[in-house]
Amino acid sequence: MQYINTLAALQEALNYHFRDEALLAEALTHPSYAYESREASVKDYNRLEFLGDSILGMVIAEYLYGKDNALSEGELTRLRSLIVNRENLCKKAEAMGLSSYMLLGKGEEKIGGRRNSTNLSACLEAVVAAVYLDGGLEEARKLILRAVV
Repeated sequence: MQYINTLAALQEALNYHFRDEALLAEALTHPSYAYESREASVKDYNRLEFLGDSILGMVIAEYLYGKDNALSEGELTRLRSLIVNRENLCKKAEAMGLSSYMLLGKGEEKIGGRRNSTNLSACLEAVVAAVYLDGGLEEARKLILRAVV
């Protein structure tokens, strides 16, 4: 992969520096790129997205729970869904500049995959998981509270 300097720039933007940059590279790799590369060592972000979704939901739930004791369970659920929905995560991913770091296959690139809300939100969730796996829950929590809330 050709983006060593780009990964360094993204780590600065995330305010987190990876011990294992392969996790960050995986978090930025769309399935179309992994498929087109035909290299077994190139992994896409799908598994990280799965993990990141759960971490994100838990951290946001914890944040909201501690923020206001007067909120009911229904209000907490509604607020959490407003924060972790695809459109909001897409906006946060755009604000972080993730679209410029994503690795997309040629077809996905042609159809505007860098602006696709599903791709951007999935990439953000994958980055959260990558930070979690590399640095633990507290580092993931810091990223979420800094970049998503």
